[in-house]
Amino acid sequence: MCGISCIIHQDDPTAVDTTRLSSQLDKSLETIKHRGPDSRGQWISGDKRIALGHVRLAINDLSPDGAQPFHDASDAVHAVVNGELYDYDAIRAELERDTDYKFKGRSDCEIVIALYEHYGLNFLSKLRGEFALCLYDARRQFFVAARDRYGIKPLFWMRDQGRILIAAEAKAFLPLGWKPQWDVKSLLDAGWNHDERTLFEGVKKLRPGHYLTCQSFKHLEQRPYWDIDYPDKRMPDPRTEEEMIKGVQERMLEAVRLRLRADVPVGVYLSGGIDSSVIAGMVTHLVKERGEKIGNEKETDRVSCFSIAFDEESGFDESTIANRTAEHLGVKYYKKHMNEAELAARFEDATYHCEHHNPDLNYIGKYALSDVPREVGFKVVLTGEGADENFGGYPVYLPDYLREPDLAWQANTLPEEERIRQCEEAEEAAKQYYQSVGADARNRGPSVARRMLNNITTVSSMTAFTLQVFAPWTECFGLCDPQLTIANNPDGRVRECILNKWHPLHAAQYVWSKGHLANIFLTCLGDRTEMAHSLEARTPFLDHHLTEYVNGLPPSVKIRWDPKEQRFVEKWILREASRPFITKELYERKKHPYSAPTTYPAHGPLHRLLSCLMTEENVAKLGFVEWSKIKGLIESAFERDDPLAMRYAFTIAQWVVISQRFGVEAAKPGRR
Repeated sequence: MCGISCIIHQDDPTAVDTTRLSSQLDKSLETIKHRGPDSRGQWISGDKRIALGHVRLAINDLSPDGAQPFHDASDAVHAVVNGELYDYDAIRAELERDTDYKFKGRSDCEIVIALYEHYGLNFLSKLRGEFALCLYDARRQFFVAARDRYGIKPLFWMRDQGRILIAAEAKAFLPLGWKPQWDVKSLLDAGWNHDERTLFEGVKKLRPGHYLTCQSFKHLEQRPYWDIDYPDKRMPDPRTEEEMIKGVQERMLEAVRLRLRADVPVGVYLSGGIDSSVIAGMVTHLVKERGEKIGNEKETDRVSCFSIAFDEESGFDESTIANRTAEHLGVKYYKKHMNEAELAARFEDATYHCEHHNPDLNYIGKYALSDVPREVGFKVVLTGEGADENFGGYPVYLPDYLREPDLAWQANTLPEEERIRQCEEAEEAAKQYYQSVGADARNRGPSVARRMLNNITTVSSMTAFTLQVFAPWTECFGLCDPQLTIANNPDGRVRECILNKWHPLHAAQYVWSKGHLANIFLTCLGDRTEMAHSLEARTPFLDHHLTEYVNGLPPSVKIRWDPKEQRFVEKWILREASRPFITKELYERKKHPYSAPTTYPAHGPLHRLLSCLMTEENVAKLGFVEWSKIKGLIESAFERDDPLAMRYAFTIAQWVVISQRFGVEAAKPGRR
């Protein structure tokens, strides 16, 4: 895991001073040194067109041979890579057999140049893991930047002063002369969460599963090399349940096994849920029963797990269940307790690292948790992100699972009349829930966006919490509909599949994975809060060999109606595949999403902090928020225990932090 910062000069760079360029690049790398504190390197082309910078977190091949940028033997192809590539020994052996490429060291990332030289742009399909990379072929004046299939690793790009800037985090652009401005339109229609935009005008995310090319420093294109796909909903699946369960289990074990490889200690995040618990159980099984190494030799005797605990009275603490799981597995167990004062103390730093807002403080819990492994000498952890997205774990999926019969699974235990009744009940329950928490339940009605997506309501749930705090002048951006942003994000081919080929559950999983998973859960609950502490997190559930298999399964083995208990069992096939590796308690437990408490007492640490941040002066410096609409939020949140007001207050306070830390200029009418 590392950080990268790169510059492409599109204009004539003759007047560019190489020494100054090198100094700028070094300062850019300094802003993201948390991503790679072990070493730093850069390469600038002789014509000053291309500058590649890299900070390294040494995980595999700790020697200087693993330092980046990488170069081929002819000094024509150059690359910087952020991430972890798996099964690289087999790929390397194949390349050594079939090509003349001479490897310098043992780093997994070194295979990138060798694969490119042998396969051209097809090299991306050979990569297995989480990564972001930039590669320059000087012979062809060809530059390519790419991001892994699910967007586990971040990569941002922008045009600025005749240059293209590319970096692992937007803050790396600041020393390069970037002057941040708010993208108000992106805030209004949630583009920062559901397409390639960010909170900042002109700063874009490279989409998951995409690559960006620049030919001869001018022509720029972004194209996909991989996408999520699902089977035709009308085609029956001939497999037995046992065959599918075994198929999931084997692929999960393989995904976990590959992620145990490192030249440093490797641990596991452990919460009270099934996702992290099955990973911990599989790691323990692989180490104890199959003799697999976990990380370097110093940590193969016993698996180490890490967890976080909230105050028991908060209703959000799962640490007691994690305790029992740790005892059952016989692992080392490290736990960090988080109270309100701890959350308040980390609020601003965690927000700065995430670079976007979050209406829940769970990101601060993850930020604090990521410090625990480093305190005891760990650089790598395995984590459970991605299971709910691929196995149907979220409650918002239920109405869309019930929206159409599952024709792919003839053994479906849910009668048609019951499906229709349950669908109506699930829709009404969802509407009542959002009304009870003060959200907009009216957005679940018919709309263009829903018609574009085969009438799924997951898109409505994803946009239920829409802030009504914007200044009147922002109406200049026209009608802004976050649901339409989600519907417009997939390309035409995907929308055709959603309308005519995929089951509505799979359509719901697709839009969630392209939105909330990539742009919230894998950022503020993933890479950003982990790498802020120089910690690499590996996500077995997002191994594409596993997800491609799971995506091909019928909806009714993901969400299963249990006629005996008269309830739906989410992630049914994951539970069955995990059964040998988890406790009976977890096998039978219903989903409980990871979240921090949503109400806090008056006059406590968070009340005091938010009161200092959300002043009329600070809000005026944002430029796009109307003070009269929010001046009573603090009182409603802390003195009336209004959870929706609390979420609004968290969000606006985070905007203030970003404004201050990044020096964002106040948004003004007329600036588009």
